[in-house]
Amino acid sequence: MRRRLPAGGAFMTTPNIPTPTQAADSQRLDLDIDHVHELADALLPVYADISAGRAPADENLNAKLVELTAILHELHPADMAVLLESLPPKERVVVWKLAEPEDDGDVLLEVSEAVRETLIESMGKDELLAAVEDLDADDLAELADDLPHQVVYEALQTRDEEEREQVKAAMSYEDGLVGALMDFELVSVRADVSCEVVLRYLRRFDSLPDHTDKIFVVDEDDILIGVLPIRKLLVSDPEDLVADVMATDVVRFRPSDDAEEAAQAFERYDLVTAPVIDENNKLIGRITVDEMVDVIREESEADILNMAGLQEEEDLFAPVWDSVKNRWTWLAVNLCTAFVASRVIGAFEGSISKIVALAALMPIVAGIGGNSGNQTITMIVRAIAVGQLADIQTGRLLRKEIGVALANGLIWGSVMGLVSFLLYDSIGIGLVMVAAMTLNLLLAAVVGVLIPIVMERLGRDPALGSSVLITAVTDSGGFLIFLGLATAFLL
Repeated sequence: MRRRLPAGGAFMTTPNIPTPTQAADSQRLDLDIDHVHELADALLPVYADISAGRAPADENLNAKLVELTAILHELHPADMAVLLESLPPKERVVVWKLAEPEDDGDVLLEVSEAVRETLIESMGKDELLAAVEDLDADDLAELADDLPHQVVYEALQTRDEEEREQVKAAMSYEDGLVGALMDFELVSVRADVSCEVVLRYLRRFDSLPDHTDKIFVVDEDDILIGVLPIRKLLVSDPEDLVADVMATDVVRFRPSDDAEEAAQAFERYDLVTAPVIDENNKLIGRITVDEMVDVIREESEADILNMAGLQEEEDLFAPVWDSVKNRWTWLAVNLCTAFVASRVIGAFEGSISKIVALAALMPIVAGIGGNSGNQTITMIVRAIAVGQLADIQTGRLLRKEIGVALANGLIWGSVMGLVSFLLYDSIGIGLVMVAAMTLNLLLAAVVGVLIPIVMERLGRDPALGSSVLITAVTDSGGFLIFLGLATAFLL
């Protein structure tokens, strides 16, 4: 809900803002997940009693129930989310049943999407409505896609018209856009009031919206004209007008902006909050640093998963078949590439049979190429993610990586060439190792730069399956280069 001080200093009636009551919320509690797991596992046989709100007949189990309930009710919602993600499905349901009902909505916001689905499935309609009852409009919009349609509909009916419009507005934007992350809790004032009036206005609230480091200054049409930092307000002369002390150079975003780019801006400019404006420069919301931290974390996790060939975030204790479906695409790709690599080796069976040492040395060539390629591709994916790589820089970066690969190839190729000579007493094998390692590292550098860039230009996630692809290329290429050179110069 937006809070605004009108022109002339007249105060508007403001909603009562709940004050945090849990002292433990300010600090993370030590959590023994193994102990909680043991307690939940022991209570599985009496889950029916727990669901019905009855105490177990067994005194020992009842004591475990009391202990577990006490532990759970002391946890911060974020800690509860970590705990739930760490438990197998059955124990997770027991813990979720015993959790503090007032925190259900906050916990659902904190857990991963995969775990959130399992929790929602275990809840009835009334429980879900109670969980989302006190959520802000932006938080309700975040959960809406995972909630049953009937629950969302009934939850909206309990909100006033302004909140319903806010939820619908947030839901209208795709994931990954600033509009989907907007917070509608903000404070705005007019430029023609004094600092003293603003201070008296702020004192009317029980608390300010979280992460409030600035007050937004708007005109009579809600057009954003500047911001008034809280620290500036506190040290300004009470008689000074807001117009005289406000900052007009403001980092602002539009709902259609990419959330990842917004997160980079928050990091670059050390922002706590930033305004969101529409095409007419009208203030419609704000984004806060906590949402941007979540964006950065989620993008980082997505990149790690994509590089390993995982299509989406996976519940650690998901059913076997769900995990199989999540992983099989890139495993199938890897199987095809491995088959190609085996065919490359098969084409040189004659060479290997004559020089047995080749069979022992060729995994080294392929392995060093794969590792080098993964280093390159990781750096390029990161550069793309943080906006450091422009099209004009591709050629220069490619030349740089080729230089690095050439230096590493000559250095470590020479080391392995010397080792090969000492092992097999063959100068030819040593020289082939030097040449093969150098050429495979060069191949890894070129492919490591091109794969993420090409995927990004095709509109795909540059990290998607990149590790699988680079390994496939360096394995097949390494075998071909090494065995081809050995056949050409040693036979």
